[in-house]
Amino acid sequence: MKIKFLVVGKTINPHLIRLQDEYQNRLKHYIGFETIVIPELKNTKNISEAEQKEKEADLILKTLDVSDEVMLLDENGKQFSSVGFSEFLSKKMLESHKCMVFVVGGPYGFSERVYNRANGLISLSVMTFSHQMVRVIFVEQLYRAFTILKGEPYHHE
Repeated sequence: MKIKFLVVGKTINPHLIRLQDEYQNRLKHYIGFETIVIPELKNTKNISEAEQKEKEADLILKTLDVSDEVMLLDENGKQFSSVGFSEFLSKKMLESHKCMVFVVGGPYGFSERVYNRANGLISLSVMTFSHQMVRVIFVEQLYRAFTILKGEPYHHE
């Protein structure tokens, strides 16, 4: 299985970029991993939130393959402990999905079309984080999950 991390907009904070890169490089020892950045829309002041979500949906959906297992990072999604998330990933790998795609939407979330395409929703917390911070948190949790699965000493209970 390969994991893709699909995000809308680029990270501009150099500290967050460095942290995300650190965990992405660590992840490559466990699984094929790729981050795909969909450029932010331009001139969004002239369009409604709904229109912005639809335009982002066009870009997200065109990036996905029909066989992808798609999980949206969404505040209304299922929450996991770190161990629970590692078990979730293990189960997905056993189901032989060719590619699992985790998606972070734009500032207003996802359109209904993206929700309809998704295979599930995952919430990292009931708290709200900036989209740039979510990227670091998620990639670190992915790395943590693989160290748990391998029995490595990174995670402590």
